[in-house]
Amino acid sequence: MAPHLGDIPDEDLGEALDLVYLAFHLTPTDKTHARYRQLLRNGTRIGARDGGRLAGVAGAHRLTLSVPGGQLPCAVLDFVSVAPTHRRRGVLTSMIGELWRRCEADGQPLACLWASESAIYGRYGFAAATETCRVEIDSSRPLALRLAADRRPLRLIDPAAASALLAARYDASLADRAGRFTRDETWWRAQVLDLDGARGGSPGGFGPVRVVALGAEGETPGGYALYRTRPADDDGPGAVAVAELEAESAPAAAALWSYLAAIDLTSTVRIRARPADDLLLYLAADRDQVRVTGQQPCLWLRLVDVRAALTARSWAAPVTLVLDLGDGELPANAGRFRLTATPAGATWEPTGDDPDLSLDVRELGAAYLGGTPLRRFAHAGLVTEHTPGAVRRLDAALQTDRLPFTADND
Repeated sequence: MAPHLGDIPDEDLGEALDLVYLAFHLTPTDKTHARYRQLLRNGTRIGARDGGRLAGVAGAHRLTLSVPGGQLPCAVLDFVSVAPTHRRRGVLTSMIGELWRRCEADGQPLACLWASESAIYGRYGFAAATETCRVEIDSSRPLALRLAADRRPLRLIDPAAASALLAARYDASLADRAGRFTRDETWWRAQVLDLDGARGGSPGGFGPVRVVALGAEGETPGGYALYRTRPADDDGPGAVAVAELEAESAPAAAALWSYLAAIDLTSTVRIRARPADDLLLYLAADRDQVRVTGQQPCLWLRLVDVRAALTARSWAAPVTLVLDLGDGELPANAGRFRLTATPAGATWEPTGDDPDLSLDVRELGAAYLGGTPLRRFAHAGLVTEHTPGAVRRLDAALQTDRLPFTADND
């Protein structure tokens, strides 16, 4: 018998989180449990019940995602869990289907997630649309950069008062790169700065979050960095862990990286997530001193309403093509459509004309933010070019000045 789908009322949030902890093998602290409860309460909640008991849970934060040229509402999946007794019985598929209905009702043309098991979500039309790099700086010697640093003063900011000051600089970055989420005061305090320690406090021996800003008091910072430090001990040398860095220019970035690499009693700077085209990789005079230690997919994106998504973003070059688009989950997206795009806007209309390209919504989603050229999928046999040069023309239209990047991880 198919599970019954419905909302999860407030009084059942404890039961829902118990299932999440079971599925992900978690034993949260009281603070972390309270954080999860509040996140689930504030978002979309879908429950699958079998005989009155929850067999599946899916939540979605209602956030806004920066896309090339603008911002769009986005359902951000979280807490997706199925009881071990109900695996491979269609529970997840049913909840995802209900999510699509909620997205349509709420006017959310995009959905996204961070995949704990990437093999699962491709079949629902999700694809990796952003990548992040882990970077490490050998700070046992002065950081050598090819550009003079911004000479404005650097100052430490009280984290409890930081969000109001940093928000303007962060918000300015949304127009520079796709893949970023807008943040309200609550998100800054709980998710970014972790002021109550509910996200895990100071793991790995690292201390409390520190905030450094570039610029004099009373002016909008030219940049900032969020970081923690760890003293030298038996496990290794003193280290700096950078959670986030935003800068308005290359000299501003140089000033912040130079500061982080010069913190006393540390000899390593570790950065958990940076764009694949981060300025630091080009500013470094010695690339042996600044190393990329890992690169991985980050945000998995799903175009829920293809027309709304394509017509809302900006286009780098004019293009007119007929696309034969496949979508096994959402039939309204599937079919043959004419894309007509210019830097002034775009249209997406059904047509009976022969296609220039055939592709799945998964590949279109991977390319949507400008991070993955469609030609890579064409080389892999996942996009079929019927008209010579069609892939190249669409790639030119989808191109962005900077690669998309997602720093937030839940």
